[in-house]
Amino acid sequence: MSDLNHNSASNAESDAEDTIVAISTPPGRGGIGIVRLSGPAARAIAEPLLKLRHPLAPGHARFAEILDSTGDSTTQTLDEAVVTWFQAPHSYTSEDVVEIAAHSSPVLLDHLLRQCVAVGARLAEPGEFTQRAFLSGRLDLTQAEAVHDLIEATTLHQARIAAQQLGGSLSRQITPIKQQLVSLIAALEAGIDFAEDDIDLVPNDQITAQIATVQAPLQALEQTFSYGRIVRDGFTLALVGRPNVGKSSLFNCLVQRDRAIVTATPGTTRDLVIERVSIEGIPVQLIDTAGLRDSTEEAESLGIAKSREAMSEADVVLLVLDATAPLHEEDEATAAALSGRPILFVINKQDLASPESKAMRPTLPTIETSALTGFGIPELRRAILQLITREAPAMESALLTNQRQQRSILEALHSLTKAKHAADANIPHEMILIDLYDALRALDAFTGSTTSDDILNLIFSKFCIGK
Repeated sequence: MSDLNHNSASNAESDAEDTIVAISTPPGRGGIGIVRLSGPAARAIAEPLLKLRHPLAPGHARFAEILDSTGDSTTQTLDEAVVTWFQAPHSYTSEDVVEIAAHSSPVLLDHLLRQCVAVGARLAEPGEFTQRAFLSGRLDLTQAEAVHDLIEATTLHQARIAAQQLGGSLSRQITPIKQQLVSLIAALEAGIDFAEDDIDLVPNDQITAQIATVQAPLQALEQTFSYGRIVRDGFTLALVGRPNVGKSSLFNCLVQRDRAIVTATPGTTRDLVIERVSIEGIPVQLIDTAGLRDSTEEAESLGIAKSREAMSEADVVLLVLDATAPLHEEDEATAAALSGRPILFVINKQDLASPESKAMRPTLPTIETSALTGFGIPELRRAILQLITREAPAMESALLTNQRQQRSILEALHSLTKAKHAADANIPHEMILIDLYDALRALDAFTGSTTSDDILNLIFSKFCIGK
């Protein structure tokens, strides 16, 4: 985008009065490119660089010409643009924001960026616009994280979940829980502070009951993480089995194109073939592997070693069996090695199966397919989805989607459990309050009320520049 050096994130935080600027559209040539300014001087910096037909007005788009102030004449026009001014606090960052939408020429946008810096703007750090929205209170931390998830979404399902989070679904879930916890803390504090005024202490059984009331929705929310992580990051699925059982053909069916080489010769696949697809909106990394068997050939042996490694690391394994042959000892060994793991048994080549071969099938829950005719492929897709989403919550409007969120909820639950045990043991209320305050701090960290600068820097550094 530019060879100008960026200031450090710490400098950005230390001077909130800076006006920042960045190119907010992806690098490269295209129809539209946007340069965005945010800060108290955004309008004052932008206006001298433009020839406006009408003065800027809050929330209104204005046609303008971009002036070349570095040439022989300041009246020379470089491009035409549409300029929008969002007056504080009615903007993304809650500051004055000016967006200049010109043609997406990298040279033009970089020139405009340099001109903004020359008259007082500072280059924005990655995620600094969203960080300012968070620091101003326009977004909480879960909403800010949802902005990143929405930008990174590769499926419509991911985008929908991120949009719900951006709309505050997690915040709405946490707010009443915090209110209940604060009410309990206030009652205990009152009993301690006004003990001489005949204010009764809260009985320990009531404390335990109220803690349980706070814990229940937090436990339900924590249990959404396994599904939320899958929605956000996807999962890995490896197709394994003996040579020539049709793994590559099934792989091509799931990918819906001829991605892996298929021949009648056993051992055609020597290396891992990887492709990303979407199953019902959830990203899946499919891995076709080399056939599992004893081999003395070096290339095939290396491929088999990679297959076993992929099998051990995959979230889900499809063990592909041959409908025309009895269960082989290699199949039994593979099934045993995968005991306790998410696994689907797929009996392929149903188009070639005879009554005799059907009688030799394993007594396991299996899915029958034919990669040649497409028989059973829709059922296989549904079975994969059911296996990976079996812990999906009934309502998807509030999901934990990253480890930071889960860690905050787990810390709150741990502190609440300690407080509950303390109440059961008749420990003084002053000690119970220590654990309750720890739980409250964890919930504050969840939404960002008390999050450390280090965590904020880590979160926003993952954003693209200009957002």
